[in-house]
Amino acid sequence: MIYFCNLLMHLTLLLLMPPLLLGVINKTKAWFAGRNGPPLLQPYYDLLRLARKSMVLSTTTTWMFQAGPIVALTTVLLASMLVPFGRFDSPIHFVGDLVLFAYLLALGRFFTTAAALDTGSSFEGMGAAREVTFACLSEPALFLAFLVLIKVSGSLSLTPMLHATNSASLAELPIASLLLIGAGLFIVLLTESCRIPVDDPNTHLELTMIHEVMVLDHSGPLLGVILYGASIKLFILSAIVLDVILPYKAGIAIIDWPLFIAEELAVAVAIGVVESVMARLQMRHVPTLLVAASLLCGFGFLLMLR
Repeated sequence: MIYFCNLLMHLTLLLLMPPLLLGVINKTKAWFAGRNGPPLLQPYYDLLRLARKSMVLSTTTTWMFQAGPIVALTTVLLASMLVPFGRFDSPIHFVGDLVLFAYLLALGRFFTTAAALDTGSSFEGMGAAREVTFACLSEPALFLAFLVLIKVSGSLSLTPMLHATNSASLAELPIASLLLIGAGLFIVLLTESCRIPVDDPNTHLELTMIHEVMVLDHSGPLLGVILYGASIKLFILSAIVLDVILPYKAGIAIIDWPLFIAEELAVAVAIGVVESVMARLQMRHVPTLLVAASLLCGFGFLLMLR
């Protein structure tokens, strides 16, 4: 019974909460700018509005253009079933699921870029090239961070890896390594979620866009699917960062679930603060940031070998 209650809570948060994080980010940025900003629930209104609209499809596109957003959403939903929320186990966990998690995200990225290339637009092709280039630099940071968690937990499954810090005492934890990979994973989070300083989801200048330029030709429900999938990716990557930097939980479900929700909202506020206090990096400086993320996670792993 407890398992099914936790599973229901996992699915409920997964399906309903991600757009709220976008609303919190926008509210935080508006507060820093001295504005009221859009309503907190504006992302939900936007998704409903897009769902009611009709789609405009180019005659030059193929089935790949429509399959891209659907596959991307499906893969991120499957990946989210492998990630534990707070102290609770993920619905699906097995040895080696960390590799499946990374490659599910990669499969979604492949179909998104393929859909962009299917339009034949030079701008969308440019965005697709940037997307896969930056992914090649962010994935090493993710796997190096996983190596640290594997060393701490002695497991190759995401659930025991991310929960290992809960079962150990503070004196036994490699605090320096966890802080380093926490910083590296936060950079990966900003990159994969297309946030400042890597990308700006609000820009409309094709020459400076990365993810947004790939979805210029999508409209209606397909665009809604893309936005919803992006918010879910932000949600599950935030959950991974939280397990690394804020491992300790109360051990009581009625407290831990609200605590997890509050921590997710805190991550959204942190992203909003980052986007408010710094500008988007020049495109040529983004690889340097991603290499720095890999170095942080790599140094975290080297500290575990002493």
